[in-house]
Parts: sequence; C-alpha cells; structure tokens
Amino acid sequence: MTDDDKRRSRPQRPTGRSPRDAPAGRGQRQDQGERPIWQQRVEMQRDPNREKSPIIPESITPNDVDMVVRVQLKTLTPENAEMVARHLAMVSLLIDQDPELAHKHALSAARRAGRIAVVRETVGVTAYTVGDYALALRELLAHRRISGSNDQLPLIVDSERGMNRPDRALKMSREADRKSLSPAVRVNLAIATSGARLDLGENELALSELEIPELNPAKVFDYSPPLFRAYSDTLEILGKSAEAKKWADLAERAQVALAGKPEDVFEVVEEIEIPKFTERPKFDPASKPAFEKKPFGDRGSGKPNRGFDGPGRTGRSAPRGR
Repeated sequence: MTDDDKRRSRPQRPTGRSPRDAPAGRGQRQDQGERPIWQQRVEMQRDPNREKSPIIPESITPNDVDMVVRVQLKTLTPENAEMVARHLAMVSLLIDQDPELAHKHALSAARRAGRIAVVRETVGVTAYTVGDYALALRELLAHRRISGSNDQLPLIVDSERGMNRPDRALKMSREADRKSLSPAVRVNLAIATSGARLDLGENELALSELEIPELNPAKVFDYSPPLFRAYSDTLEILGKSAEAKKWADLAERAQVALAGKPEDVFEVVEEIEIPKFTERPKFDPASKPAFEKKPFGDRGSGKPNRGFDGPGRTGRSAPRGR
C-alpha cells in the first residue's frame, strides 16, 4: 500500500471544526447537552420548604456548653461539632425566655447530629416545653434507648399525660426501679405519676404517690418546693384546705430560703414544728470534768436537728407543673 493509499484510509476530521474546538474542560462540556445518568444520580435534592437554621451570635462558642456534651460530639467532624455545640448553647440560653426559638435551635442541631444522645434529649425537652408531646415522647424514648439513662423518665410519663393517655403514663412510670434514680428525678417522677392518678380520678392514690422520703420539710433542696406545691394542690382537691395551705406556705418559704435568704430557713422549720435548737450554757473552764471515756455508741446522742441542708442542684427535667 502506497503512502497516498494510507492517507486516504485514515478517518477524516469533521470539516468546519479546528482542533481547538474540541472540549477541553468542564465549562465546555456543560453546553453539550445533559450530563450522564451516573452524574445525575448523585446530585443532591434540596427541599425548598426546609426551614433555615436560626442565626447564632458570633459571641456564642462551643465552650458555652458543658464538657460532657462536647465529649459526645467528638464523633462528628470538627466543623459540624462546633455548629452543633453552638446550637445547643443557644438552647440553654433561650429555653426559659423563648422556648419556640430554643426548639428551632434544637431541631437544627438534630439535623446535623441526629444520632447523638444529648441532641435527641435536647429536642425532646424543647418539644415538651412547647407542647409537642408526640415529638417529645419519640425523642426522649430514643435518648433513653441510646444512652440507657432514665433521667428523663418523668418527662416521658408527663408526655403520655399530654397525649391524654394516663394509663400508659402509669405503665411507663413503673419501667424503672425508683431506688436507682437520683432524688431529683424520683421527685419529678412522683409529681408526674400523681398527675396521671388525678387524670383518672384516683385522688387518694394521687396523694400517696407524693408521699415519698423526699417529702421532708426538715431538709429542703431545689426539688422540694415543687413537691410541696404538688402535695398542697392534691390536698386541696381532697378538700383538706387547712393542711393544703400549710404546705403551700411551706413551699413559698422554702423557695425564699433557697434563693439565698438563710434567715427565713428557721421560720420554715418552726412552721412544721421541728424541735428548736437548745441554748448551750457558757463554757466555764473551772467546771470542766475529768476526762471520761464513753462507748462509741453513746457519742452524739440527743443531737438536735440541723434543719435545712444546702440546696442541691438539679437538671432541667422537671415536668414544669403539668
């Protein structure tokens, strides 16, 4: 075959197009029609109705949440963990003043970290606060399943009440050993369970649900005022107005005492007729007796009651008077 025959057998370049017209980059390919199917499959579909995340002030940083929370977020990428932590910090700031906005921040955190236990817990608490009991129940049950914690059991029980299911609320309240719960959680659970009894018209049983060891006016903690008020309200329903007023007054005095006015503590103690302190005689060195060894069991006998202990600190899990 001659050289002329070889040249004639080669494929000819299309006429009217130079080599410079060949596609050389992504920008040129876009004008040549639709992309291949395999590229279209990975294209992200965005929901136009999806609500945007609320704005977070620049002053809010991940350091505004507890270290325990930040540890749970370490499974996320650093950038994602930072945004989730800032949303959770906003929830803590807004939960009392603007529950609706706090709930939006919680939902934004959940869109970024829906498998983190503390995020599910936060969504459940904010949903309960705004009255979305179905969402609260779903999220708090998910939190308990992920973490194994029963700390939010009172809110789970009260969410069942919010959905007009008091029988189911009582059933849920028996799913944990109350002795294993902290005092604050045990008190909140008693209040929620008592409310379920009232929903069913079981008023006497509602009162008995509140008669737990923490119903002790001699030692008042942060959880004591709501427990005293719940006990007072139930007594009022039973027609025991005088006793109900006594516990209502006690709740108010305990609230004042816990707010940092220790002089009112003893007024609360006297209200419930706790024995007063006995006045000790002045010490006279001349009258000091010789040392007498006493058995260990006799030491400290007859010591008067010390009244109020220092206030404890509880988390945000109380059923908020529902």
